[in-house]
Amino acid sequence: MIKVVDIKAIQEDLEAKAFNLIDVREADEFAAGRVPGAVNLPLSELASRYQELAADKPYHIICQMGGRSAQACAFLDSKGYDVTNISGGTSAWTGSLEQ
Repeated sequence: MIKVVDIKAIQEDLEAKAFNLIDVREADEFAAGRVPGAVNLPLSELASRYQELAADKPYHIICQMGGRSAQACAFLDSKGYDVTNISGGTSAWTGSLEQ
């Protein structure tokens, strides 16, 4: 079963960049504003690029609201990655966004 965490519950850790945070929104969405420390790996490219991620590290996956990140988590979980879906996504983020 894939772990799910609410963004509000981990906001301080995200602000401290304590996680390997992957944002699966498209590049234009990512460029418009992202949670600090996030790295962009669009869902549309995940199947062809997932091996760029270290298999021995845990990842927190985020999108705009939680739907695409859930899809990404299911895919990465099937490949043996330790992933956590961030529910609420960037829309629920109350801190400043990087651009």
